[in-house]
Amino acid sequence: MAHSVSAKKRIRVAERNRLRNQSVKSRVKTTLKQFETAIENNDIDTAKVNLSAVYKELDKAAQKGILHKNTVARKKSRLTAELNKLV
Repeated sequence: MAHSVSAKKRIRVAERNRLRNQSVKSRVKTTLKQFETAIENNDIDTAKVNLSAVYKELDKAAQKGILHKNTVARKKSRLTAELNKLV
């Protein structure tokens, strides 16, 4: 267990950041799942709407430093390719 005041504060800050990161990642996964469901059902219109929502969530995660910008770019590229393959 931490003894110094600064170490105790770091524990509190780390926990707060962990919870924030967890909620952002969960939102990203949820929107990704909605997009993938639309792709599986061959619903192009819904997939396009969901793709823009996924882009938005991924960009927010990258902006906050939760996901690396190259990771986000790779995911966006693969999702777009998946949609284009369906179209």
